[in-house]
Amino acid sequence: MERYWRMTVGEVESSLGTSAPGLSSKEAKARLLEYGPNEIEKADRKTPVGIFISQFQNPLVYILIGATAIAALLGDAMEALIILAILVVNAILGFVQEYRSERALEELRKYVSMTARVMRDNQVEEHKVQELVPGDVILVSIGDIVPADARIIESHCLETNESVLTGESNPVEKGANALAIDEPAPHELSNTLFMGSVVTAGSGKAVVVGTAKDTYLGKSAKALVEAGGTTDFEKSIRSFGSMLVRVVLVLTAFVFLVNGALGHDLLESLLFALAIAVGITPELLPIIITIGLSHGAMALVGKHVVVKRLEAIEDLGNIDILCADKTGTLTENAVSLIRYVNADGDDDERILTYSLLCNSAVVQHGKVRGGTIDSAIWTYALSKFDIRKTKEYSKVDEVPFDYSRKRMSVIVEKGNERLLITKGAPETVFPSCSKVREGGREKPISQSLKRLVKTAEGFGSEGYRVVAVACRKVKAQKEYSAKDELGLVFMGFLILMDPPKKDAMPALERFRKLGVEIYVLTGDGPLVTENVCGQVGVHNKAGTVLQGFDIARMGEAELRLTVEKHNIYARLAPNDKLAIVNALRANGHIVGFIGDGVNDAPSLKAADVGISVNNGTDIAKEAADVVLMRKSLNAVANGISEGRRTFANIIKYIDSTISANFGNMFTLTIASLFLPFIPLLPSQILFNNFLSDVPMLAVSTDSVDKDELKKPKRWDIGRISRFMVFFGLISSVFDIITMAFVFFILGANAPLFRTVWFLESVLSEIFVVFSVRTIKPMYKSVPSMLLIYASIFAAMAAIGVIYTPLAPFFEFAPLSLDIIGIVLVIVALYVGVVEVAKGIFLWNEARRKAAANGTAKA
Repeated sequence: MERYWRMTVGEVESSLGTSAPGLSSKEAKARLLEYGPNEIEKADRKTPVGIFISQFQNPLVYILIGATAIAALLGDAMEALIILAILVVNAILGFVQEYRSERALEELRKYVSMTARVMRDNQVEEHKVQELVPGDVILVSIGDIVPADARIIESHCLETNESVLTGESNPVEKGANALAIDEPAPHELSNTLFMGSVVTAGSGKAVVVGTAKDTYLGKSAKALVEAGGTTDFEKSIRSFGSMLVRVVLVLTAFVFLVNGALGHDLLESLLFALAIAVGITPELLPIIITIGLSHGAMALVGKHVVVKRLEAIEDLGNIDILCADKTGTLTENAVSLIRYVNADGDDDERILTYSLLCNSAVVQHGKVRGGTIDSAIWTYALSKFDIRKTKEYSKVDEVPFDYSRKRMSVIVEKGNERLLITKGAPETVFPSCSKVREGGREKPISQSLKRLVKTAEGFGSEGYRVVAVACRKVKAQKEYSAKDELGLVFMGFLILMDPPKKDAMPALERFRKLGVEIYVLTGDGPLVTENVCGQVGVHNKAGTVLQGFDIARMGEAELRLTVEKHNIYARLAPNDKLAIVNALRANGHIVGFIGDGVNDAPSLKAADVGISVNNGTDIAKEAADVVLMRKSLNAVANGISEGRRTFANIIKYIDSTISANFGNMFTLTIASLFLPFIPLLPSQILFNNFLSDVPMLAVSTDSVDKDELKKPKRWDIGRISRFMVFFGLISSVFDIITMAFVFFILGANAPLFRTVWFLESVLSEIFVVFSVRTIKPMYKSVPSMLLIYASIFAAMAAIGVIYTPLAPFFEFAPLSLDIIGIVLVIVALYVGVVEVAKGIFLWNEARRKAAANGTAKA
């Protein structure tokens, strides 16, 4: 039903063909067939088998499956088993994470009550929520979960908590009056109850105007089903895998066809070509990623961050925009009393004393229970005020708070004198006042009213909550009522606010240094939001705060332009937040999103990294990738640093392995064209891979230069390809030098040739890691001890195997110390040349990046 909020109660009932007595049972059944059951959308559940199979559906895995088959075909069962074990372990890890995330939508269903009280056939009946239809008249009271979206037709001090939609936990007053609003946001619909919200005070009747997918909660569920998709990490791995597939296919086909054309044995040529395919494949990449991510996850546990999806660590490190709510993230999410000032603007304890007397909160064993404002006053007083001053007064009577008056009053007695104290919204207290106490005496309020109103509005515009306090002496009488709230003397204001977190500003400074921009997405008002952002140092780059209605009327193209200019948004509905996250991702940003409510679930799932908190709702935690044990921006900053450390180590492995493998296999390919024998046997190629991979396992937990943590970085397949070719060819040059020395100077036969080149190839790949692991000169960057020890072990094993009983198995020939010394000199020269070439490569990449940025800006 459209625009129901603008209609009177009679118009709503007429449009829906209903009335106060409710629908007839017959009509309700007919509508149930027409509209369907009132339940939120279910996800298309994946079967466990389907989820497990999906873990193998990416190009890199296809390559590794092919490598497993080839290794088995070549008779290297150990290599085949290792690769297979790596694939299975990673598939199991991925399966566990995805299976858990599938539960997210089911958790959303918990926010819908099971039964509802409904008027049917002119009597109150209890029905399952699924049986509700548009036109049903429902009854709600305190504690009820609203079963559908409904237009209120009767309200008795009705109040609801709509944090399920808006994320703001403050109670919302509800009434039955029509609203002259064209495109309202949920928080503006004061005559509407929303499915999933909770009645916190009063009671009422309402006509159902939307069920199932037509409710605001149902739309969130639909968005949750549609949200998500491929993260930046997943896209990057697929791109890398695709690039690798092309290189492997081209090299393998080239080697086989050329060797066959040159008259080499076809079977031997085929086996050699297949060994090349395995040799260039970074088979340890999945396990390197898993070890690196697991190491990062364990490190983050000690920093109050729990990672649900391991890959999220890398995405967390690469985010360049973090979207966060104001409440609870920048602020404490607890209203606090800041000041209590008299009409002269001075702090006055009498204002605080009166507000403690005119207060409905209850204090038991040092704990305060009650409304937000009253609890905040008592919480402040218990720690900073001598509450014995209130013992001088005894309570005689009370005029309770109600939403029509927006104030409450108490009558207290001290000695023989009775005092009526009123506390409430300034706009309702001012009209009840005839005097004001200024300068120590009472005077007519008319002279000061404009100034006092301006003062109250000024505090309000800065994000503060303002409560007015007034009083007057009264005579003793049997009972008191709202009629006695006249002729009051205005005393002053209580100033309250949800204060900024003490660690918010330092944390935001950390984000600036990390190159991460903060976007504030909140359901709160624009004035409060802008004020808080100003206090904690969130720069408003546009100078204005956009609201939900601004976002709702934008097309996709306009929104994508807008999100680049604006970073502070207020009065947002769940779909608005989701639209902003999607627009930022469409623009190429890697987006993190912090949220803890049901309303945040779609955005949590849609972001590259969804971040929730331990005390958040179950649906938010299920939809998130990362859960904070305490809601702190510093914890997120720790996660970003750890993610960048993990990413840096994964790229180290890829750079080192892919360039060395490419160089070795390129050399093999070229050498096979001119040598009268195969340069390396398939078993030697696979053993080469195995030994060089030993120190690579240590790279996953290597130390990382501080400079590497300063800015977000992304997978750059073009850079990886250029690195592979540039350094691979350098590797090939030294391989060819080694071959020329062995073949032409030593006049080596096939076994000796293969042994020398095997040793040079392995050692160069092991030791070049110390150069390519850092952008600094290698002597200025300290590697981890584990990497050093693993490299020494692998190098000793490579040399030692030549003199062990395993040598005949690999067809190695014994080497003299002179030859080993020459190989070591070649390796040392190679590492030195790579150090120099590294500077050239980094300079070229910087120029390329600067040119690309200039083109983008133009």
